[in-house]
Amino acid sequence: MFFESMDAYDPAEPKRRASLGFVLGGLVLLVLIGIGFYLVLRPGSPDGVYDADDAAETAPSREVANATAREFLDSWTAGHYQEAGALTDAPASAADALRAHADGIGVVTIAFDEVAVGSTTESATEVTFHVTTKLEEGPWSYDGSLDVVQDREGDAAVRWSHAVLHPALADPAAEGLVAGDLPGEESAVKVTAADGKTDLRTYASMNDIAATIRDHSDADNGRPARGIRVDGVEGPLKTLHVFTEERSPTVRTTIDPRLQQAAEQAVRNPARGGDSAGVVALDPETGHILAIAYSGSEGNIAINAVKAPGSTMKIISAAALFDLAGLTPASSAPCPASVLARGQTFGNDDGVRPDESMTLAEAFRVSCNTAFIKDGFNHLVNDGDASALHREATEVFGMGSWSIGGGIGTRDPSIPPEVTGGDQAAQFIGQGKVTATPLFLASVAATVRAGEFHQPIILPGTRQVPAPRPITPQTAGWLRDLMRTAATSGTAAERLGDLPGVGAKTGTAEEADHANGWLTAYDDRVAVAALVTGGASGADTAGVIVRSLLTAR
Repeated sequence: MFFESMDAYDPAEPKRRASLGFVLGGLVLLVLIGIGFYLVLRPGSPDGVYDADDAAETAPSREVANATAREFLDSWTAGHYQEAGALTDAPASAADALRAHADGIGVVTIAFDEVAVGSTTESATEVTFHVTTKLEEGPWSYDGSLDVVQDREGDAAVRWSHAVLHPALADPAAEGLVAGDLPGEESAVKVTAADGKTDLRTYASMNDIAATIRDHSDADNGRPARGIRVDGVEGPLKTLHVFTEERSPTVRTTIDPRLQQAAEQAVRNPARGGDSAGVVALDPETGHILAIAYSGSEGNIAINAVKAPGSTMKIISAAALFDLAGLTPASSAPCPASVLARGQTFGNDDGVRPDESMTLAEAFRVSCNTAFIKDGFNHLVNDGDASALHREATEVFGMGSWSIGGGIGTRDPSIPPEVTGGDQAAQFIGQGKVTATPLFLASVAATVRAGEFHQPIILPGTRQVPAPRPITPQTAGWLRDLMRTAATSGTAAERLGDLPGVGAKTGTAEEADHANGWLTAYDDRVAVAALVTGGASGADTAGVIVRSLLTAR
């Protein structure tokens, strides 16, 4: 048998078999290589998970969709964008988009929860989720969704769309999300009270003042809102989230909201009587304007009235008698019923009894006109030179052209240095050619209270021109004594006598066919002056307004 087998042996047969094996092996190798290239290079599936060209017409099961979505979201959470992309039907596009999204909005961390399978269509199963991100700008959360599809082999993948990043990107005009400044109109300058919050336009008396400050402002301390926006080809499309609200450029004034509100109510209080009214409140220690309010047909008489101030001018007259004539509160100041000066006769208000033995302090308390005219004319008018009162007002009380800031115009008070005839006497009781505003008289009271002149300003940082000559401590102390007595037992006592630490001076000035009521006062916090046109007396009209501000807490 063996030999027979050997005899049947064909030497060429092994060679043919070897050749056939080699050919068959080569064919197998080529097939395997081809399959490998197909798996690697076919669209949408570099790792062979999903065949985009062989998509199934049926949706994956809920279990498959849930598992696929969670694997994708886990890779996204870990920042493994290539792996996440490979779980989609557009691996390269998805990986690039995920990376660009993270960089574009500054993702620090991202997390997904509330993952749930939603509705199902013929070819896709929806999975919804909640996104919680921590961005460089701040936290941001939103709801999202994706669709899971499968091929005919049953391999599932996330259907890639930029809407997976955020639903707003489903808009065909959307290009991407951006974290940063949000679009908006350029904000107008906001003018506020001293608290930096209260808009001055809240107050009727402040509308014109706020507008003027706004027009003269170069404030650049505003900022745009910042957040997440959707950008398109032609610019921002939509705001998705706001991290910080827009802040308008702001100009902060010195106005105290509490006092301003009290002033607004006081000038419109029917109890004050009279016609138009105006009031100003100042901080005696700084000159900061705390309130300006007015009402009536004459406009802002608080800072623009040029009216005779009446007996409130006796504060400056007394200061001049102390500083320039060497008198004291105990100096003689006879108070006759009338006095003739430069051909003009002057008298007193009703209720002022003649008293030839009166002192200057008593004359101030009862507001005796004839006493101040006699002492003023006798001691401060020399050889026709009646400029002493003007010098005291400008050198000690800072009278002049003030710039309170913000482009706001104010009318200047006036005590002319050159006056003739009866005006040389009338100036000492605030009549004749003397004019003032509540702003100026509030500053006079503030100077007495503080013992130093501080030019009134409404914008912090505005240059304050000092008075050429500081008020002496002695003069300031004497004036405080006089004004305190006027408030407790003198002409202002009816309105202010029960208030602690208040000094005051009333005034009633004749103007054409009517009188105007004035009152200026201070306490340890504020100096106030008010004017009421057509007021019967300073205490009965302006006094109502001043008391409202002194008692505002």
